Amino acid sequence: MGQVKRKKKKKHGCLWTIFWVLFVLILAEIAAGAVIYRDKITEEVKDRLAPDVPYQEVSIEEADIKQKYYYGQLEKEEKTVYKEILQGIQDLSPEIYIHSSDARRTNEIFESVLRDSPDVFWCDGTAKTTHYEGREEYTVLEPVYGCTPEEKEERQAQIEEEAEKCLSEISSYASDYDKILYVFEYIVNTVEYDATAEDNQNIYSVFAHKRSVCAGYSKAAQYLLERLDVFCTYVTGVVRSGENHAWNLVICEGDYYYVDTTWGDPVFLSSAEAIDNDYISYDYLCCNDQELLKTHKPDADIRLPECTKMDYNYYVVNGLYYGEYDSKQVLQEMNDTIAAKENPSVFKFADDESYEEAHSGIFGKLIDKAAQNLAKQYDLGQVKYTYMDDPELNKIVIYWQYE
Repeated sequence: MGQVKRKKKKKHGCLWTIFWVLFVLILAEIAAGAVIYRDKITEEVKDRLAPDVPYQEVSIEEADIKQKYYYGQLEKEEKTVYKEILQGIQDLSPEIYIHSSDARRTNEIFESVLRDSPDVFWCDGTAKTTHYEGREEYTVLEPVYGCTPEEKEERQAQIEEEAEKCLSEISSYASDYDKILYVFEYIVNTVEYDATAEDNQNIYSVFAHKRSVCAGYSKAAQYLLERLDVFCTYVTGVVRSGENHAWNLVICEGDYYYVDTTWGDPVFLSSAEAIDNDYISYDYLCCNDQELLKTHKPDADIRLPECTKMDYNYYVVNGLYYGEYDSKQVLQEMNDTIAAKENPSVFKFADDESYEEAHSGIFGKLIDKAAQNLAKQYDLGQVKYTYMDDPELNKIVIYWQYE
């Protein structure tokens, strides 16, 4: 009998164990279900507390900006930021929501947008930038706009009218060099340098007021040359005086050159006689790095290509650039200018050594010989001439008076 009882107890114990295991498994499944359910509830709460970020909707086509210089230097993700900023500015959006977790980098890309966009005259680069953290990181850019949407439309019409007048005088079939020269002379001849001019950081000052500073000059050159299908971008830096300055980088007949329309304006010359004669300085019409860096220093954050050629520099194209000093050639040039009753006689030399030799020769005897020829040819009792001597640019300019 005892053996039977022990068997019954053993059998009863197995059933109890099986029941207990099943009970534990059921509880585990219920617990697992509760965890899954709780996760879903948490996600729903998050969605309600943090709605989707209203990023700037972009309709800008890649084809419209792919040739832009600073846009081309960006990484793929940064190009998205660029497009969002540009679209927002074009729409005059008070707040531009951007896919960016770096406010500092957003500001840099904002500056790149403006360097690439001379037509954006209603935004000077002043903005508030705020970075937000949460379910996702983003940045909000709040630009300061210089006019209302209605004023923007009115000013745009004025700009386009003046630009069309300008561009109607140059053939679309002209060479790159001729287009660059035309725009350079147009701006120098029609715009007065005025640090107090309204809107002087944008092209409206050039086309509407005809008064501007380097930012307006350079952006106007960029705007017009882009309309003529000539690559041109905006470059910033400092000049020999330490002042901030702006100029342009262009492609002329396949090679990079620098152009500075502002420094072509007579207002920068020290000679009153030269200004009276409407003298234009062409030193920075398609020059190379060597010439530019004598007086200009680009900002360190700008990546620029090497500019090594002088083939389309104005003085080279017009036979006024001398690789070495030849006294007979220089005297002949002065006499030819006098015979044609023209001004000025210009001599630009490729290096310091040639310039110094020419300086000694011209102001030693040659200029006196040319002056004697001037008196004889025009029956003058007294000979007058003025000159500009620029050792920094290795250039001598002489103006002859014919009366």
